[in-house]
Amino acid sequence: MKPIVPLVFLFTLLGCDATMSAPAEPAAPVEDLVVAAPTAAGMSAERLDRITAMSQRYVDADQLAGVVTLVARDGKIVHFEAVGQRGVDDPTPLAKDDLFRIYSMSKPITAVAAMMLYEEGKFHLSDAVSEHVPELAGLEVLVDGERVPAEREMTMRQLLTHTTGLSYGFNPNDPVDQLYREVQPLAGSNLDEFAARLAQLPLAFQPGARWHYSVAVDVTGLVVERLSGLSFDVFLKERIFDPLGMEDTFFNVPDEKMGRFLPNHRWARDEGEGAGSPNGGQLVDLGEGARTSYQNTQMFSGGGGLVSTAMDYLRFCEMVRRGGELDGVRLLSPRTVDFMVANHLPATITGGGTGEEPGAGAASAFGFGLGWGVNVDPIAAGVPSSMGDYSWGGAAGTVFWIDPVQDMVVIGMIQLMGSPWPLRPDLQVLANQAIVVAN
Repeated sequence: MKPIVPLVFLFTLLGCDATMSAPAEPAAPVEDLVVAAPTAAGMSAERLDRITAMSQRYVDADQLAGVVTLVARDGKIVHFEAVGQRGVDDPTPLAKDDLFRIYSMSKPITAVAAMMLYEEGKFHLSDAVSEHVPELAGLEVLVDGERVPAEREMTMRQLLTHTTGLSYGFNPNDPVDQLYREVQPLAGSNLDEFAARLAQLPLAFQPGARWHYSVAVDVTGLVVERLSGLSFDVFLKERIFDPLGMEDTFFNVPDEKMGRFLPNHRWARDEGEGAGSPNGGQLVDLGEGARTSYQNTQMFSGGGGLVSTAMDYLRFCEMVRRGGELDGVRLLSPRTVDFMVANHLPATITGGGTGEEPGAGAASAFGFGLGWGVNVDPIAAGVPSSMGDYSWGGAAGTVFWIDPVQDMVVIGMIQLMGSPWPLRPDLQVLANQAIVVAN
């Protein structure tokens, strides 16, 4: 998620023994997050309406099918709106509880899962990843076209901060990414096959040398699975989703909820009005295959496989914002949360922006914590923001940030791959200008 540039995306941590897992605490009812008048949270209703107007402009211009936006401050929901329709080919009005592919907004959830087990003493951040995923022992690094032994093993801290040397396959001109495209580790039928495929590939650089967006969080999900003795999807459900009352977050969409699962889209620049021009093109539905891949999958991608709703994701964000607890359910210690949302990158490394486009944005404004981008320079960020706010986004245009200074959570949901529209900065400006009593 990038606070300072258009929201453009290219694509789309261990556990305890199952018999020793702490029992899930009772789920808190969704209504415990209070809906309140904006004035009760130091915000202006009239100014919050500008968010709805912005969403409507995008929809009226046929640049988006629909948008759900949500703003909460100090635990009070002050703005929650759905604008537009379900899809370019589905005129049904978009609903607030419709289901979105959140892609890489899965990553912070996976990081929380890992840190829950870190608190239980199941691993150290200094552990070599290969202690938990032996397939990844003895990896090589591609240097000037030659594979050479890695100078050191990647660690769990590097896994959580995208400094391992792993990659994603985004850049068709990069020799390592070319190999990722051939081997397709994420096309494995499950996390074990994913690891076996990944073990065939060289690292892009020596572990710890720089920040590079990668499949590291998918490896993290596998570590959670193996150390917990639970399938990763079961771990998330029993240890996070059920306790927090996140009833609409899953890897596989239940049959009875498929009617709420939205179509996905792309922007076809060479089709429709103004085809080929900078702002020309039209929305295109990606088809039924974009839905069926979320049924009966066993490849539980901690890096990008979850489906959720705006309200479910708010419950997750509020748990984090409140220091690991929501409505009497504690998942993490406040000290652990503070540790997670601090910048873990050394001074020699900057985060490559805070979204799914590696290297984009004013990298100097952003560091990286254990699972999300961290704002380390609000002025360089170029939009109203706070020191230490943390965030991420997903490939189909979903975005969130948590502002610990203004006690605010903001979530935006669309379903458009590679969105060319500056939704993220638009939303950040409009949410912040609606604050009339600042902390």
